[in-house]
Amino acid sequence: MDRRDEQPNEWEPASDSSSAETPATTSSTGTPHTDTPSATSPNAPPHSDESNGGSILGTLARLFVTALLITALLTGGAILAPVVIDDLDSIDSLGDLPLNDRPAPSSEPPPAGERNPAVTDPDGPGQSSYDTDVETITSDTVEDFVHAEVNERRADHGIGPLEWDGTVASVSRAHSVDMNEREYFSHTNPDGEGPYDRFSEVDNYCRAYGENIAMTWVDRPVESSGQDEVVEYQTAEGLATGLVNQWMNSTEHREAILEEHSDFGWDRGGVGIYIAEDGAVYASHNFCLEW
Repeated sequence: MDRRDEQPNEWEPASDSSSAETPATTSSTGTPHTDTPSATSPNAPPHSDESNGGSILGTLARLFVTALLITALLTGGAILAPVVIDDLDSIDSLGDLPLNDRPAPSSEPPPAGERNPAVTDPDGPGQSSYDTDVETITSDTVEDFVHAEVNERRADHGIGPLEWDGTVASVSRAHSVDMNEREYFSHTNPDGEGPYDRFSEVDNYCRAYGENIAMTWVDRPVESSGQDEVVEYQTAEGLATGLVNQWMNSTEHREAILEEHSDFGWDRGGVGIYIAEDGAVYASHNFCLEW
């Protein structure tokens, strides 16, 4: 039985500071001019008809100018309004990510298999979840995506799919939550129990057993192991792909997935995900060769 003590990991950068830029929008409001008629002096000579005619023409001219000013203001407002709306649409408002970098929500995952088998690990948690700005990431959805992704990687190398095993998955899930609650990251728990020890306490139909584990975070920048890039998981599908990438970028974990570790292979497996309230994600993927 092959057990591994090395695990891939993802960690937070030493300095986790990010700033979101919000474009400043300026609004200039024009002050309309008001025509104020001049007061006529009491000692002014009486107006002639000609001057009265000029006064009427002057009044009409002022009314015409006023109408032009009002029309210009209304037209200017109509022209400027779309610019302000465009500016508002360009504001970065999704956490630390610009709107155009927001990932699409997860697609519908292919159901992995039985969720409530007759025999389960009594220490297994229920569903755990975390809300991001894109979607609510649930542990069972991530498990479905991981199982499908692992089988896709196996198919790429001409290896048949693993059958989903709900009992094995419950043992995986219990180990994931235990690592979070007792603050360790290892195949061997603080009680000295390894992967097969934990499974044999629940059932005994596997003649060979293996385990891959990983730890990462959701909804914050993390440095991706083996890829020299910073990523931020905001969807269940993206998180699942990142977890499988961790394992595939590690020689021993890749060997376990692709059955390059020994002369025997696996015929079934189960994924256990636990998502903590602070966004920490613990993943265990256990492999089994049935008797």
